[in-house]
Amino acid sequence: MDRLTSMSVFAKVAEVGSFAAAAELFDLSAPMVGKHVRALEERLGAKLINRTTRRQSLTEFGRLYYERCKLVLAEADAADALAGEMQGAPRGPLRVTVPVLFGRRCVAPVLIGLARRHPELELTLSFSDRPVDLMEDGFDLAVRNGAIGEGVGLITRRVARQHMTVCAAPSYLEARGTPATLAGLEAHDGILYGRSGLTRTWMFPQDEGAPLAITPRSRLRFDDLEAIADAAIAGMGLAWLPCWLIRDHLASGALVRVLPDQPNIAFDSHALWLETPHLPLRIRLAIDALATELSRYTD
Repeated sequence: MDRLTSMSVFAKVAEVGSFAAAAELFDLSAPMVGKHVRALEERLGAKLINRTTRRQSLTEFGRLYYERCKLVLAEADAADALAGEMQGAPRGPLRVTVPVLFGRRCVAPVLIGLARRHPELELTLSFSDRPVDLMEDGFDLAVRNGAIGEGVGLITRRVARQHMTVCAAPSYLEARGTPATLAGLEAHDGILYGRSGLTRTWMFPQDEGAPLAITPRSRLRFDDLEAIADAAIAGMGLAWLPCWLIRDHLASGALVRVLPDQPNIAFDSHALWLETPHLPLRIRLAIDALATELSRYTD
């Protein structure tokens, strides 16, 4: 049996935890999956998987071998991609994890456009706001908003800036008045973003020193920016939102800017990828496309 194929089958068994599930993914029979695993075990002279009638689990050696297999298979994918690169055409899988809302509204259109231009590119997008481990979770690229921590073996590039602004429905401002200063925001009802018990403070750049932090009084706290925009449109209070999210609402008049002459603070969005001696063309083109085209959606 082909050793690389057997390694691929074993790695998938390790990931999904089932011979039957791996067989379905590879369009093989479960006995054939077992043959691939046994072929590896015979070649290595060591057991990879403990099997019982009810469950199966990796041996200690199997866990170590699985980690090595992931590296070998990733390098094999990169080697296969070289053929496309020599012809100047990206091909093969491009697996990207993106934030849910920003990813759907801004990142996805850019990457879908890239896939449209390159028919041999296989795009997988995962929408999640949770932190990910690129190696462990099998992603080629991540897009993340705001501050990012330092990671060993990670390369980052800023691909967008998201400008924030305070907005409200005309009905709310007619009933409560329009704030004339930043200090005046504290006398108004705010619709705040909160997650895991933490509430996001509204930040405003100053000519000198740190940004000014303001937290309006609030009885509405949501962990979804679209829900905050909907509540603002319903006249429930002021909202502090990224400009790209409310562009259409501003154009229609459903929302208006509050303190329009006040400079907006901006949060950076970064692309992250694993450091490698040779960055595959498909990843490099995706990063360049994001850095070039995201401004159409965020500015």
